Amino acid sequence: MKQNTEQVSRMKNRLLLNQVMKYTFFLLTLVALGVLAVLIVQVFTQGIGWLNWSFLTSKLSLNPERAGILGVIVGTVMLMIVVGPVTMVLGICTAIYLEEYAKKSRFQSFIQTNISNLAGVPSVIFGLLGLTVFSRMFGLGSSILAGGLTMSLLVLPIVVVASQEAIRSVPQFLREASYGMGATKWQTIRRIVLPAALPGILTGMILSLSRAIGETAPLVVLGIPVLIMPIPSSIMDDFTALPIQIYYWTLDAVLTPEYANLAAATIIVLLIVLFVMNSAAIFIRNKFQKRY
Repeated sequence: MKQNTEQVSRMKNRLLLNQVMKYTFFLLTLVALGVLAVLIVQVFTQGIGWLNWSFLTSKLSLNPERAGILGVIVGTVMLMIVVGPVTMVLGICTAIYLEEYAKKSRFQSFIQTNISNLAGVPSVIFGLLGLTVFSRMFGLGSSILAGGLTMSLLVLPIVVVASQEAIRSVPQFLREASYGMGATKWQTIRRIVLPAALPGILTGMILSLSRAIGETAPLVVLGIPVLIMPIPSSIMDDFTALPIQIYYWTLDAVLTPEYANLAAATIIVLLIVLFVMNSAAIFIRNKFQKRY
């Protein structure tokens, strides 16, 4: 009888603890969503009045009333054109080698550990690496190519780890069935493994590009200028990007308050770009997920 009473008491305590933790996590979620809502409302309130067609199609100007972000948008798009292919090719090839070709050894474990550790390295370190290697050693200066290669190094570990997980999740019997039909290892990877792993790989690309398009520190270290410059026409031209323009306009708002409004309007544009990118990538991912 006493044992039954203790069991009932423990059960009640567990149920009570479960309810307490449930409502605690719910309240913390509400707090996080509340802070996010306040920030979004403040940004839209401050910047929506400055967001118009002239702002999107005009060049940078020292006069806040005439300033626009056409060159900034072009620079950001061209930066992503460099980051996307470089990251995808290097990341997927590295993941294929580590998962399908590399033998389990200390060297393979060493590479895997370092790739995982690189994902947690502060972004400013990659900026210093890009400044030393791409900007100075290769003489690329503060060009789009130098910025793109630097940002590719920054997000490469995300793509590698995500691609490895996607490849690892492909059932082994699919590979064995392919080998049983006489396919080579590369044919199996190209026609069976990669199509089945494509949704996970695309997810990694979404996360990597979303991070790259919002990073500021590596570009600041590279010395990306925010002067009144021509709109870039090639990857060897100097450029500026949305996050770095937001950063410098926020600093300049101390002297010229109108720059804070320009920064808020640029943040809205950046949020819209991120939303469109993620929506398109999720659509593509879901399409391949249904197919395979």
